[in-house]
Amino acid sequence: MASSSQALSATLRTHTPHIPFSSRSSSSWFPVTNRSFRGSSLLFSTQASSRSISVIGTNNPEKFSCLKTKVSTSANMATEKKVQVFDSEEALSVSLAKYTAELSEKFIKQKGSFTVVVSGGSLIKSLRKLVEAPYVDSIDWSKWHMFWVDERVVPKHHPDSNYLLAFDGFLSKVPIPPGNIYAINDALSAEGAADDYETCIKHLVHNGIISTSEASGFPKFDLMLLGMGPDGHVASLFPGHPLLQEKKKWVAFIKESPKPPPQRITFTFPVINSSANIALVVAGAGKAHPVHVAVGDGQDPDLLPVQMVSPEGELIWFLDKDAASKL
Repeated sequence: MASSSQALSATLRTHTPHIPFSSRSSSSWFPVTNRSFRGSSLLFSTQASSRSISVIGTNNPEKFSCLKTKVSTSANMATEKKVQVFDSEEALSVSLAKYTAELSEKFIKQKGSFTVVVSGGSLIKSLRKLVEAPYVDSIDWSKWHMFWVDERVVPKHHPDSNYLLAFDGFLSKVPIPPGNIYAINDALSAEGAADDYETCIKHLVHNGIISTSEASGFPKFDLMLLGMGPDGHVASLFPGHPLLQEKKKWVAFIKESPKPPPQRITFTFPVINSSANIALVVAGAGKAHPVHVAVGDGQDPDLLPVQMVSPEGELIWFLDKDAASKL
C-alpha cells in the first residue's frame, strides 16, 4: 500500500503551474504541488449537559458577568465548547498561534505526526504569528501534514485558489515538506477532484498518517482551523444546501455554489465532526449575527451550517470583539 500511496501522491503533483513570488528570498520558496494567551481575552465555556454559556473570565464584567444564554445542541455535540473574545484581531492571532503550536507538540509526541486542515478566507492571515519567532523555529514542521477543508476547482495560480492563498501567506514561509501538503488535483472536474481527494485521504488513513474515529469510522484529523462566512457557512457547506445532510461521503463536490466560484470540493460534516480539535476563527462585525445565533441566543429562520459544527473533541471559538459584539 505504501507504493500505491506514493503513486497517488505523484498523481496529485501533476499539472503544476509555475507561480513566481519575486518578493521572497530563494530560501523561502516552496514548489506549488497538486497534492492561551488570555490576558486580553474573554473566555466562555459551554457545557452540553447544562445547555448554557457561562462566563469564566472577562475584562468587562459590567457587560458580560450576567450572560447566560441557551445554545443549540445535538446528539454528537462536543462535551465542552469554549469561546474566547479578544480585543483585537492581532491578539486573536497571538493566541491562535500558541494554541496551534501546543497541539502540534502534543500530537507529534503522541503519534509522530500532526494533521492540520485549513480553510480559505481570512483564516490564513490569522495564522501569521506561526511564521514568526518563536514558533517558526520551534515547531517541528517536518511532521506536519496539511489539508484543505474545501477548495475552489480553479488552477493553483488563480486568485480564487485557497491553495494560492495559503501558499502566499503561510506555506512559503515554513518548511513543511512539499510531499506533506495535500492540495486537490485541479486538472480534474469538481466531481473527479472530490473523488481523488477522498482516495488520497483513505490511503493516508490506511498508512496511519491520519487517525480514524472509533465512534464514526471517519478520518479523525488532529486539528481543523475553520473560518465562517457572514451567512454562517463553513467549508463550502452553505445554508439550505443538500450537502448539509450528506452522511456517507468524506469529500463532496458542489457545482452551484451560491458564492463564486461555483465549482468546489468540500469535506462533509461527518468528517468535520470527527475531528480531535476544531478552532472556529471569526473576526469582523459582518459576522456578528451568525456568531450570536451559534454561540448566544440569536435567532435565525434556518439552521446555520456553523451550528452543525460539533466535533468529538474540543471546539474553541476565537473571536475578535467585533464578531462578538452581539453576545
